[in-house]
Amino acid sequence: MTTFRKALIAALTFGAVASGQSLADTAPLDGPGAWEPTAGDVIAFDVLRQGSKFGSHIVRFNEGSEGALEVVVDVDLKAGLGPITLFRYQLDATETWVDGQLVELEGRVNDDGTRENVTATRGQDGLIVSGDGFEGMVSPEILPASHWNADQTRAAQLLSAENGELIDVAVLPLGREVIEAGGAEIEANKFLMDSDIDVTLWYDDDGRWLKLAFEARGQAIEYVLRELY
Repeated sequence: MTTFRKALIAALTFGAVASGQSLADTAPLDGPGAWEPTAGDVIAFDVLRQGSKFGSHIVRFNEGSEGALEVVVDVDLKAGLGPITLFRYQLDATETWVDGQLVELEGRVNDDGTRENVTATRGQDGLIVSGDGFEGMVSPEILPASHWNADQTRAAQLLSAENGELIDVAVLPLGREVIEAGGAEIEANKFLMDSDIDVTLWYDDDGRWLKLAFEARGQAIEYVLRELY
């Protein structure tokens, strides 16, 4: 179980039920206008718990050196009673991409005082991972578990940006659904991702991440996109 999901379980006192199937042979979300992130793009979500703001999840795309694209992920969640903070979760991660391939990953998490980290660099045969959750070589095709990349809907395993843990996933397509995202109504593609808990994800036809949600023991968590990108 990833640190992020353990933290949410601890903060919200919920459990989960897992189910799903692989999308390894499913056609990708693409087309003539398939979305590719560029420097300056920002994906910003408010994270809600039972309809009240619980924190934020922001992904920024920056120009790196020698044509690289840097993806900076910032997750900040807080739960408490009035002015008293009972729980805090912070994740800071940076992915470096060159020509559509992940070449570096750095991640740091503070789970209510428990700190873990990971670094990964591309070698000749794959990504060399050094983290509190895993040490070793992984496939050069593995994707970070950061959700902005719709290619993860066809993955069987993702790389944690918290501690390098290898996360087994199974993804089930749930068809199309009209949702509100960024103040607009959009017909989106809906997926169920089964790992430690069931997470529902929505992407538009070009692969832009629009929404995330999950629920357990009556606690509904929802990512609400602030504006379209």
